[in-house]
Amino acid sequence: MLNSQLINGVMIDWDKIDRDSYLRNIDAISCVDHITFTHSVTFFVGENGSGKSTLLEAIAIAYGFNPEGGTRNYNFSTYDSHSELCGAIRLSRGVRRAGYGYFLRAESFYNVATKEEEYSREPGGRPQHFHEKSHGESFLALAQSSFRANGLYLLDEPEAALSPQRQLTLLMEIDRCVKEGSQFIIVTHSPILLGFPGAEILSFDDGPIHPCTYEETDSFQVTSMFINNREQILHRLLDE
Repeated sequence: MLNSQLINGVMIDWDKIDRDSYLRNIDAISCVDHITFTHSVTFFVGENGSGKSTLLEAIAIAYGFNPEGGTRNYNFSTYDSHSELCGAIRLSRGVRRAGYGYFLRAESFYNVATKEEEYSREPGGRPQHFHEKSHGESFLALAQSSFRANGLYLLDEPEAALSPQRQLTLLMEIDRCVKEGSQFIIVTHSPILLGFPGAEILSFDDGPIHPCTYEETDSFQVTSMFINNREQILHRLLDE
């Protein structure tokens, strides 16, 4: 079946990565030279430090996004921290071309929101006031104003700023855009976001990147275990 995604896959040329690079010690990606995207929504899951954000960032830079976030037209830097992986990546693009795109990451959201406000004050722009809102409100407002039809959206832990209810709102925004031809690749620990229907979940735990089910994710299992056994778990953790 013909893959109709905006990005069909990622190829990694390990010959372009230094022999002493820390990237070679990341189990999830060190043995991987190709990843295929066949779904409109793909989630990266795994423990902290498993390589999820490193790979997402590399994909974003290889596509032309600013390392700290924003659209492909953004050009600013407050701190260069991206890895050399972006120079070793080649993207396999689909027959369709994205009409728009955005790289949104929780850790550098303040910097992106600041630039959004600056750019919005340029001639022809519509002034934005993200810093006058709470962190969660401004994060969701930026997502809602940036998500459009036929777009490519790379999101790094978007749940960090959002309440559970706002995460459901984000799910609705993702669904709206997917129905209009958009593609999302999302790093998340949120069991709410991971529940998006028809998404592919790629695990970065226990060896090379591999597909897993919603019920196999730690996000689901730990959350479910805590909700169903809260008193026993807290007693074991805090009282013993």
